[in-house]
Formats: sequence, structure tokens, C-alpha cells
Amino acid sequence: MTTMRFGIQTSLNNVEWREIEDMWKFLDRETRFHSAWTFDHFVPPGPGQDVNANCFEGWSALAALAAVTSRLRVGCLVTGVTYREPAVLAKMAATIDHLSNGRLEFGIGAAWHEPEHRMYGIPFPAVRERQDRLEEALQVTRLLFDATGPVSFDGTYYRLRDAVFVPRTVQRPRPPIMVGGGGEQRTLRALAKYGDVMNVSGTPAMVARKIEVLERHCRDAGRDPREIERTVFGTVVVSDNQGLIDRLAAMFGAGLGLKPEQAKAELPIGAPAHVREVVERYAALGVTQMIMMSQGPWKREVYQRIDDEVVAAFT
Repeated sequence: MTTMRFGIQTSLNNVEWREIEDMWKFLDRETRFHSAWTFDHFVPPGPGQDVNANCFEGWSALAALAAVTSRLRVGCLVTGVTYREPAVLAKMAATIDHLSNGRLEFGIGAAWHEPEHRMYGIPFPAVRERQDRLEEALQVTRLLFDATGPVSFDGTYYRLRDAVFVPRTVQRPRPPIMVGGGGEQRTLRALAKYGDVMNVSGTPAMVARKIEVLERHCRDAGRDPREIERTVFGTVVVSDNQGLIDRLAAMFGAGLGLKPEQAKAELPIGAPAHVREVVERYAALGVTQMIMMSQGPWKREVYQRIDDEVVAAFT
């Protein structure tokens, strides 16, 4: 089969800290998964979730989890640009890159969860400004990651004045910069200009469309699209329970505008052979990593089965 790497984004809500830590140790030491990711939310973000439930912060959690793992690539999928000044975020990232001995993946996006902005008094600008901020933040981050001396930058939203960035990151030329989101006019254009890794969601046909748009933006920017890694984020479920498959396919398919039968055919939800076949379709598009979402508390046997019956086939 085609080579494909797999990652897991673990939720940080509705679980105790030791459950998260134990899950990451399990993934690191007992599975073939390539990467593990936190999310960047301050309250549970999912539809219908109780915002009063516990939720740990993504970057401080990432530092602690990087310290108890040794193999996995680690990252936050993805950081909301509105939550932190990009220069401060770059310093945080460099620290975790050292702490993890060069295993950091740097993910960033335009932010979307308006309720937590209101709760924490964080401005939530219109989408155009958030996209403008994302593009500037990407420029600032690359300047700092690549700097060999003091850096200055004069943007609309962010400014640097002879900013010293020492120590540099362990990875050279820098940790991979992942831009999360499939916005065709702005997000993918910013990725083409400043990013290293694409991260989008959808069926293989939907992802193919995003790749076509990215390649067009790359041509406009004078960049070789092969320089940008393609990754997919979504739900992966391996099960023999047809009732569960029907229910989950309908639920996750609805979020993509799919009818239940379409969702069962197009999403990696179902028996192992079906999941492998869908993964092959992503791989045929040049996708190199599938990152699956997961909600704790976790049953290890669920992820062990995915590892044994799907991940192993592509490793």
C-alpha cells in the first residue's frame, strides 16, 4: 500500500490530566502513530458540549506532553491567531522545539470560536481582519524562525523592533509551519506564500479541490507546490457495528453537507477494508498524513485496533 502517516488530536476537555498524559504515553510507546496534537481552546468547543466542563489550555499542555514523550511529532492543531501575539507564540514554539528535541509542528489558523473570545474578553474581529492578522502572523513567525540576528517588521497589526530571537529552534530551517483551514481566497493563498504544511478537512473529492486551489496560489506566488506537505484532519472510525457506522457517518457527514449514504461511501468510517480504501484515495492526491480527532476518555483498544488494522498497512 501507499505510505501514509497518521496522527491524533486528543481533546483536552472532559478528562483528567493523567488521562491525557497516559494516552500520549500509549501513543508514543505502543503504537505506530506519527504525531499527536492538542487543540487551542479554553472551553469545550464542540457543538452541544457543556462549556462549563473542564478544559485544559493547549500550549502549556503541549509542553508537558512533549516532555513525557520521545518519538511522536507534537503540535497544537491549530493555534488561533487572535489568542497570542505572534512573536510571543514563536518564543513558546522555540521553547517546545528545544524541550522536545526538535519534534515540534507549528500549526496556526484564523480562529473561529467566538463564544470563548467573548468569555475571555478577547477581541473577535470580522473574518477579513482575522485573515489579515493570520497573514501577518505567518510573516512574523517565519522571520523569527529564520533569523540569524535582530528582526524588525512593520505591519498593520504586528510590529517588531530589533527583536532578538535566541535560542533559535532546533529544527532547520525551522519547525514546519502548518496553516489550518481550507478558505480558498485567503487561507490557502497565505499558505502558498508563507506555510509549509496544508491541513484541510473533507472527502477525497473536497480535498482534491483544495489542492487544486493551493496549486494555483503557488503558481501565482512563484512557488513550487511540491514544497508544501498535504495533510487531512477528520474522523477515522474502525468498527464492525453497522448501527454505530450509520450513526457516526450521518453525524460527521452532515457537517460536510453529505447525505448519509454519501458519508458512508466517502468518509473513513466503517470496516477496516473500507477505511483503508478511503485512505488510499487521499494518498492518491498526494496527502501524506491523516490526523484524526479523538474525544476522551479513551478506550485504548479502539486506537490499538486502528493502529493494527489501518496504520500498520500504510507504514
